[in-house]
Amino acid sequence: MSPVLSGILQLVAVVAALALVYRPLGDHMARVYGSRKHLRAEKWIYRLIGADPDAEMRWPAYLRGVLAFSAAGVLFLYLLQRVQGALPKSLSLGFTAISPDQAFNTAASFVANTNWQSYSGEQAMGHAVQTLGLAVQNFVSAAVGMAVAVALVRGFARSRTGELGNFWTDLVRGTVRILLPLSVVGALVLVACGAIQNFAGIHDIGQLAGGTQQVNGGAVASQEVIKELGTNGGGYFNANSAHPFENPNAFTNLFEIFLILVIPFALTRTFGRMVGNVKQGYAILAAMGVIWLGFTALMMWTEYAHHGAALQAAGGAMEGKEQRFGVGASAVFATTTTLTSTGAVDSFHSSYTGLGGGLTLLSMMLGEIAPGGVGSGLYGMLVMAVIAVFIAGLMVGRTPEYLGKKIGTREIKLAACYILVTPTLVLGFTALSMALSGPPQSILNAAGNSVHDSGAHGFSEVLYAFTSGANNNGSAFAGLNANTPWYNTTIGLAMLLGRFLPMVFVLALAGSLAEQQPVPGTAGTLRTEKPLFAGLLVGAIIVITGLTYFPALALGPMAEGLS
Repeated sequence: MSPVLSGILQLVAVVAALALVYRPLGDHMARVYGSRKHLRAEKWIYRLIGADPDAEMRWPAYLRGVLAFSAAGVLFLYLLQRVQGALPKSLSLGFTAISPDQAFNTAASFVANTNWQSYSGEQAMGHAVQTLGLAVQNFVSAAVGMAVAVALVRGFARSRTGELGNFWTDLVRGTVRILLPLSVVGALVLVACGAIQNFAGIHDIGQLAGGTQQVNGGAVASQEVIKELGTNGGGYFNANSAHPFENPNAFTNLFEIFLILVIPFALTRTFGRMVGNVKQGYAILAAMGVIWLGFTALMMWTEYAHHGAALQAAGGAMEGKEQRFGVGASAVFATTTTLTSTGAVDSFHSSYTGLGGGLTLLSMMLGEIAPGGVGSGLYGMLVMAVIAVFIAGLMVGRTPEYLGKKIGTREIKLAACYILVTPTLVLGFTALSMALSGPPQSILNAAGNSVHDSGAHGFSEVLYAFTSGANNNGSAFAGLNANTPWYNTTIGLAMLLGRFLPMVFVLALAGSLAEQQPVPGTAGTLRTEKPLFAGLLVGAIIVITGLTYFPALALGPMAEGLS
């Protein structure tokens, strides 16, 4: 079988699996967030945290819950890393405390659902930090994103009230009823296929060429499944999902791609059910699917069609890719992980072709909405739908409406602020880092000489880092030495601001929509469940992103790819 045909068949298998679970999972999540009953375990949690699960919240109270919970998570994870050296060796594996700047970066990363890693997990983090700190945040940070998405959906579904539900209820239900059960099943599948799951210490393993290598054990399978399912991305090992303990074979590779995509795509069904019109969910799904399939096809083409006798003999650009996965599956994984806020990698993005690396950048620059992160993809796409409806209204001279809600001055300002936050962080921090980089003797060398490559690729390394951080992705062009005080601090700030500032505007938009009186549809109302609107939505996403980032892309990956 040719490598190209193999890659296409693997893509078809992923699409078929997603189609199989789309309806039951989407309906289940709609029932979870719409239920009036509480499980016994959930009641215990509410008593423990002192929350009233039946109290409704307006958007400022909902936002305070999001920010307070996330701030507590940052503080707890930071302190856990700082005291690691004082923990028993069975918990710390003998590793010392993490430095202050790296502890801040890691705490911000995992709480922001980014999982950017400027450290090697097997050489820095013991069982306590990995399991009690990082894995726990993989669950709850994903549940926070889902809660905010559900709050926005309620804003469209409700009328003449500013109440958006209860953050603590949505957080607990997303964790207990959705993420935990799916993670248990997924972890069993990974263990059955060869991923490890234990609390063993460090072993000395003999090498074929002589000598030994130290290898850690750990609760890898359980962390692997939630890092993909929750679109987190932080690996137990430095090699991430390219490591055979995390991703043993071609089947687990496809299974992990499926895990990354399953909840973000299924949430469109949840959206349709909650607003009382499943066709609206199909329209959002269509826009997501068109972008994901289009970018995947382009990525496979750039990596398969690369010129050169050696590359053609290998069946494509194999540099930086695992032989057990091949070009096709690696391309699908790379597109999937950068179009979502996952950041897990099974190949070396910095070694992709110039245009292939540019596609990974552009995928993140879209806002990670096709299908995006768990929760964040849906609310990002709904904000873009508001923008698309507004554009359509300008074209025909009609007040724009979406799902019976008028898109007025307040709503469009909030949507505009949402889409401007991330580009401001990405381009601002990139420009500042390039300006402050230089030789060691330079006075303005705050960013340090961290860029491995010169020219366009070196610029792409820095641009990729801040794009990944601000978009809460977490993958990297590994040529950049980001474990410095400058990059640990600035990327940490980009992750926190890129995660929580957009949530402010999303929840404010949800509150504004929930207060409105629904507007009856007329003959002039734009049919937002039709293919025409899905096409308009895709076009608006591409144009807005292209206008924002094209100059930066021209300086980096486009210049490299065309040279």
